[in-house]
Amino acid sequence: MYFTDRGIEELEKRRGEEQITFEWLAEQLRTFVDLNPDFEVPVERLATWLARLDDEDEE
Repeated sequence: MYFTDRGIEELEKRRGEEQITFEWLAEQLRTFVDLNPDFEVPVERLATWLARLDDEDEE
């Protein structure tokens, strides 16, 4: 288990039943990066990865 799995498990446990929009998620990611600029690159990579999940060209 990676250390980050703890955070993912907490997210799932606390908010797993909620439904959100990608617009809401994008705003939360922007806020997070504003508060934690050192995480700009990892957040950008995660957002790009999520945006391109269905791209057949990337596989």
